[in-house]
Parts: sequence; C-alpha cells; structure tokens
Amino acid sequence: MTVDLDKLSVLVLDFETYFDPHYSLKKLTTAEYVNGDQFKVWGLGVRFFSEQEADWLNENDVEAFLQDVDWDNTAVVCHNALFDGYILTQYYNVHPAFYYDTAAMARGIDPMQSAKLSEVCKRLWPDDEQMRKGDELVSAKGIVDLPPDIEDQIAGYCKQDVDLTHSIYNKLKSEVPETELHIIDLTTKMFVEPKLTVDRELLTKYRDRVAEESKEKIEACGIDKKVLSSNQQFSAYLESIGINPPMKTSPTTGNKIPALGKNDAGYKQMVRKYPEHKHLWEARIAVKSRIEETRAQRFLNVINKDGSISVPLRYYAAHTGRFGGTDKLNMQNLPRGSELRKALQAPEGHLVYVADLSNIEARVLAWISNQTDLLQEFANGEDIYSNFASKIYKKPINKDDNPVERFVGKTAILGLGYGMGYKKFAFTLRNGLAGPEVDISDEDALDVVNTYRGNYPDITNFWKKCEYLITCSLQKNSEGLTYGPLTVADRALMLPNGMYLKYPGLIKRGNGYFEGSDFVYFNQKQQVKLYGGKIAENIVQALARIIITDSINKVHDYLQNTNGGSVVLTVHDEIIAVATEKDSCNIMDNIIFTMTQPPVWCKELPLSAEGGYDKAYTK
Repeated sequence: MTVDLDKLSVLVLDFETYFDPHYSLKKLTTAEYVNGDQFKVWGLGVRFFSEQEADWLNENDVEAFLQDVDWDNTAVVCHNALFDGYILTQYYNVHPAFYYDTAAMARGIDPMQSAKLSEVCKRLWPDDEQMRKGDELVSAKGIVDLPPDIEDQIAGYCKQDVDLTHSIYNKLKSEVPETELHIIDLTTKMFVEPKLTVDRELLTKYRDRVAEESKEKIEACGIDKKVLSSNQQFSAYLESIGINPPMKTSPTTGNKIPALGKNDAGYKQMVRKYPEHKHLWEARIAVKSRIEETRAQRFLNVINKDGSISVPLRYYAAHTGRFGGTDKLNMQNLPRGSELRKALQAPEGHLVYVADLSNIEARVLAWISNQTDLLQEFANGEDIYSNFASKIYKKPINKDDNPVERFVGKTAILGLGYGMGYKKFAFTLRNGLAGPEVDISDEDALDVVNTYRGNYPDITNFWKKCEYLITCSLQKNSEGLTYGPLTVADRALMLPNGMYLKYPGLIKRGNGYFEGSDFVYFNQKQQVKLYGGKIAENIVQALARIIITDSINKVHDYLQNTNGGSVVLTVHDEIIAVATEKDSCNIMDNIIFTMTQPPVWCKELPLSAEGGYDKAYTK
C-alpha cells in the first residue's frame, strides 16, 4: 500500500458544530451543512494516541492547533470520518495522510448492527456503564455563541466521545485487515478530497427539461399530482374507475401494499391490460420522475466551492461487504447513459477512466463450486450466455442474430446459480425484471431450469455444501473446518481477507436442501430465512466484493505512484478513476491488467475486465 501506517502519528478528533431544528445533518447533506451560512465550529475534541485523555479546543483555538499538526505524517481517527474529514479539508484546508473511521470499522465487523457511537459502545462493553455516550449536546441546540456553562457541558460531552472513539479504535483495529483499512481511508477521501467536477450547465438544463416534461404530462392527465404521487390515493382513484390496483407484500411489515412502482410486475401487467389509460400511466411516471429533478437539484446543491463534488459511499452497507449510498446522494444508482452520470467530469487536463469486472459473480460461482467446464469457457473468453442459450434452444445462438434467446441464457446464468425455481424464473422474464420482457411458459421455464441444473451439477451440489458449512458453524467442534478460501467459525464463515460472513442468532430447521431445509438468522431483530442457494449467493457476493476491493486498492496505488491519479468512485463491479489525459491508452491498459490479476487465494480464477475513458463519466 502507498501509506505505511506504522510510521504515522494517530490523532483522534471530533468537531462540535452549531445546529438547530432546521439546520442540521438530518435536514441537509454534509456539503450543504458545512458550506451553509449558519455553519460554525463550537470547538474540537482531540487526543493524540500517546496521550492519556482528550483535550477540548474552543472555536478560537481550533485553527491554530490544526496548523501546527504535521498532517503529512498524521492519521486521523473519527467516528464518521466523512463529516469530520470534510470539515478538515473543505473548511480548514488541512489534509491528513490517512483516515480511520471507527463507525465504518464497526460496520465491517458487525454489518447487521447499528454503527452509532452509543450502540457500538453498548455492544463492545455491555457491562461497563462508564463506556456510554452522553447527551449534553441537546442542551446546545439553536445556541450560536455558547455561554461558559453550556460550553463546559459540550466540552465534557465531546471529550468523552473522543475517548470512546479512541477505545473503539484500540479494540477494533486488530480485527480489521489492513486492506480493509485502506478501503475505509479511500472511501473517506472520495468524499473529503473529491476529484470529480460537475457540469453545472448540463445538469441545470436536464433539471429544467425534466421539470417541464413532467408538468406537461401531469396537466394533460387532468388529475391532481397529489393523487398521482400517493400510492394510497392513486389506488383509490384506480378503484373509482373500475381498476383493481395490484398488491404485493411489504418486505418490512409483511402486510399487503399497493404494487405501483414502475418496475413492479403487477404494475407492468396493469399498464399492459389497460392501454386506453396511457395518459394516466404517463402522468404517474411523470410525477415519480420528479425524483430525477430532485436528484439533479441535489447534485447542484452539493457542489463544493472549487467546483468538485464529494462522493458519499457507505462502507459495508450490506453484510456481504457491498458499498451503499449515503448522505442523501446515492451514487450507487446512476443509470447508464443518464445525464447525472454525464454531468460528472474530470478536472482540466484529466480524464475519467472506467472499468468493470465482467461476469464476476458467475465466474466466482463456477470457481468456488468447481464447475470446471464453465470455468474453462470463461478462461477461453467464450460468450457464456450464448453458449447456454444454445443448450436451451438446441441450436447455435449468438449475440447479434439472437438477442432475445441470448438474453434468456444470460438471465439463466445470472439467476439460476442460486437455486431460483422455474416459477420465479418465468415470472422474472415475463415481467421484465431483468431487462426486456420475454414471453415464456411455465413448462419452458421448467425446461430451462432443468437444463441448467443438468449441465452444471457441481453448482447444484455446491448449494448442499453451503448448507453443510452453515450447519458446521452451529457445532463448536467444527470451527476451523475449511472449504476453499472459507473457514467455518461460530455462526459465520471467515473470508480469505480475514473478514466474516456472519449469521447472528442462526438456527437450523429442516433436513436437507431438496427437502425444504432452511435456516433462520436475525438481521437487526428481523428474522431472515436462509437456504442453500441463498448461502451460495452470499458467499459468491462476499468473495466477488473482496476481488473488487482488492482491485480498487491496487488500481489506486498504481495511479498514485505513476501519475497522481486516484480511484474516485465504485459502483457495483465498476471502478471509476480520475487520472491525467497524457498516455491515456497506456493508463487504461494498466488498469485493465491490474484488475484481471486474481488474488492469491483464487489464482485459478480467470478474470476479465473492460473499460474506456472520456472527459465525463459516460460509460
């Protein structure tokens, strides 16, 4: 890695800043809050690693302290480094060499638990009431200039937070692999030291165009937009004109709710059934497309003073380690070809380089299950989707001449590896849940599923092995058992990078994969069903994520060491970087080469990547 962590001084810090009911991080993004006219630093709690307790610096002493620190040789520890790091870089213009984020570290270790400071302390020290976060900050709400007694309360509160963060760091640092610490640092720097800029003119025109088009469609419909935007009111309106609105089960409450999302299968069926109400469906979409107007405006609102835009990613947003969006700005969900993507650009003299790992999950599944024939097809660079489609349709299929048939093959390869049944497969194709709608009978869907399982028996056997591994995790004498890069632990599987795929509260039910066996674990008190195919999916996603994050670290180091570039965003299996426009072809080739070198724990895995570069994020 570029930074030698052992040589850095470590400083724990926590800013306390003005807030009120309308001016707070609950209402605003970090950029809007820190760059707002009301922003004010009340003070700063600090503690160097060698010191015994935290100190408080009032607002008059903060800047002088920050100017005296040797930032080139100092790492900062914060509980939510995006906030404190943003203040350091964007408000005080100081740049630490490295960021540790104890909230991110806690999420990585317990991804299904809250990473709030108070909750992490309760979890780490359940029986120690001294290790608890205070609530004195509430008493300062709305007070611009703190009187001495209130400042003393805030100082005590802040120092306690710094000491708690210091203790969390001490307790968790050895549990988080260094590669993950570098990912946390890079995720923080994507936000606090942004490299992407924004094309204001393009984004403004897009916002205004979406707003005008939506307004015209809503007015043409003749129905109040409040009715169109409300699921309950829209459902009632549909009933009033003789249409029974589609329903679905809520994933959070388990209750039946209207299925009126544009991608809901029931909604799609209703739209096809009643084409005479086209104006109504268009108006409904128009109302919902105001979300795009809102997103465009939010992008405009968060542009930094230097024209850059901070990239907010949530480290370990899922228990498989995947990133998520945060700070009210989800950059994990920017549709390909969208104006929002095109508005993200490289600064002068630089380009945006984009590369993604091809079929990474399908490759990992073939490798971990030892489905050697499929793995060899990947190694040969063959079109896997066309190959399997040829088996389905019993004739040669290719991408150019048979796009629909190939799409069915693609949906099968990407979906059936995790135990999907024929009914769900048919439902997925008929309702366009994976792309274009394909009319397929249940009988034909069953044939596809049987063809998949017949051609890839090692993958179906892997589902049983997954159940066996999870069963072993419930048996104390089986801890340490290995399967490939996985090691059985207590209600968990240790991954090859030292992190864990955890299943808290896991219990087993049933007797075998094909006999309805399943397991249950608890995700933040919510009961979640687990079975062989789902376990396989979790394992594959967790392993694929490690391959991607290892690539992120390697690509970032390459760019830093050769041309001062950096990775600035990651979206699923895609790495986005900003680097000089000089020697662009060679830079792109090196990024692709770096991404296709498999880790030592899966050196037999054939990887493939593709990409390109442009002035903007256009891929």
